[in-house]
Amino acid sequence: MLDTAAIWGITGTTMTSFMFIWAIYSQYVPRHLRSYIEKYAYKIIGWVSLYVHIKFAEYTDEGLKRSDNYDAIRNYLSINSAARALRLKADESKNSKALVLSMDDHEEVEDVFDGVKVKWYSNVKEIQTQSGGYGRSGSGERRFFTLTFHRRHRGMIIESYITHVLREGREIGLRNRERKLFTNNSSSEWYGWRSGKWSNVPFHHPATFETLAMDPEKKEGIKKDLIKFSKGKDYYKKVGKPWKRGYLLFGPPGTGKSTMISAIANFLEYDVYDLELTTVKDNSELKKLLLDTKGKSIIVIEDIDCSLDLTGQRKSKKEEDDEEEDEEDKKKKEEEEKKKKKMEGEKQSKVTLSGLLNSIDGLWSACSDEKIIIFTTNFVDKLDPALIRRGRMDNHIEMSYCRFEAFKVLAKNYLEIETHELYGEIERLLEETDVSPADVAETLMPKSDEEDADVCIKRLVKTVEEEKEKAEKLAEEEEKSKAEREERRRKKKEEAMEKKKKKKEEEDKKKKTEEEEEKKEKDKGSEVNGDLHESCDGTN
Repeated sequence: MLDTAAIWGITGTTMTSFMFIWAIYSQYVPRHLRSYIEKYAYKIIGWVSLYVHIKFAEYTDEGLKRSDNYDAIRNYLSINSAARALRLKADESKNSKALVLSMDDHEEVEDVFDGVKVKWYSNVKEIQTQSGGYGRSGSGERRFFTLTFHRRHRGMIIESYITHVLREGREIGLRNRERKLFTNNSSSEWYGWRSGKWSNVPFHHPATFETLAMDPEKKEGIKKDLIKFSKGKDYYKKVGKPWKRGYLLFGPPGTGKSTMISAIANFLEYDVYDLELTTVKDNSELKKLLLDTKGKSIIVIEDIDCSLDLTGQRKSKKEEDDEEEDEEDKKKKEEEEKKKKKMEGEKQSKVTLSGLLNSIDGLWSACSDEKIIIFTTNFVDKLDPALIRRGRMDNHIEMSYCRFEAFKVLAKNYLEIETHELYGEIERLLEETDVSPADVAETLMPKSDEEDADVCIKRLVKTVEEEKEKAEKLAEEEEKSKAEREERRRKKKEEAMEKKKKKKEEEDKKKKTEEEEEKKEKDKGSEVNGDLHESCDGTN
């Protein structure tokens, strides 16, 4: 039996010999020969070893995009296995609401799935990277996870365990992610080495369906529609449609269209992409922007009737029927047309209605799943019917003026009251007067600590009464103006008819005169012929 000193002596001699041989091998054996030796050495080890190793790299082959699978595995291990690791790493991820704990470099943990033990290793490798021009290079780090398991479990691990890990990891990532509000950048700011198509900030809008001023039944209908959509992956696949849904929000200014978008985003926990069409250069750029959006997101185009010249593709019925406008109205219309043409000449965007339709509802729309597309407008009649037809904008939601049910929601939000002695008066006034929820909310909001609910409610009654008087006065003025226009048109018609009548009388008179002159000429000719005939008879 060897004593301890002898064992340590043999071990030291062996290690020294191995290091010497390795140094000679690394220095004198050519690189291409070393690659062959290492390749066959790995093969021999593979024949002898009972374990299988699967490597999951942090970045794709291009080295520019982070691997979604790597992130999913990290999320899975941070919850399910990292608690047993001896060394952890805390990351402040910009896409996560909380601190992310993961295994430190060169750490190992075990996991059990269906009674089978596997091991995960967290590794890091130094690589040489190109860091700048003139051939300069630098060092960088590439991390990867290695999954090790006995080869008799190969089928179960590949078919079931890895799928389980990726699915669980993605769900954990979605639960922990910090939702974002995106806006598109100009194409001049796009760069190949970083994601430059969209800029983002954390989305922290507090709006919910509970605080939204709208009829409760209408809100419940919208919520049910959203829940049905979010769970409809298999259904959309079965019917052969892309997993997306369009919403058209229309109504006067201040009726809560933007608040509705925030409430939908918070209800579904989706990101929001605010697409500004005026900064998009052309249809091709629009497709690239939409392809760069992710699932579980809402793509918003606000005030689409003002974004680009996507309206006015067809003449409205009013424009076709109204052929007898005043000269004043015609001049105004001509001036508006000139301004419109000038703006068209100045605008840089070449996005067309056809390009927009193909991007949101053509072949390109099926490239990613679980998206909601929302258009907002104050004037739905101005939009081209092709843009808002069912199938593109599936759900048309009218955001109307504030009525009593919506008022009660606002009163509860702003004043924390559910009833008041003036509620009956307010109900009557709101049914008779068009007031936006934004105006009602501003009136209900206390302006100082001394103002209580009673003061705010009375102020609302006074404000709505004033709005009612203004609306009545405006209606009277409009009616008067309309009557004046009708009177002018009537007079113009009468003048035109009078002119037509006079013209006809003049033409008839002229025609009669011509006929009389023609008759006289004929009579005169007949008399001359008679005299000549008599003269000829006398001569004979």
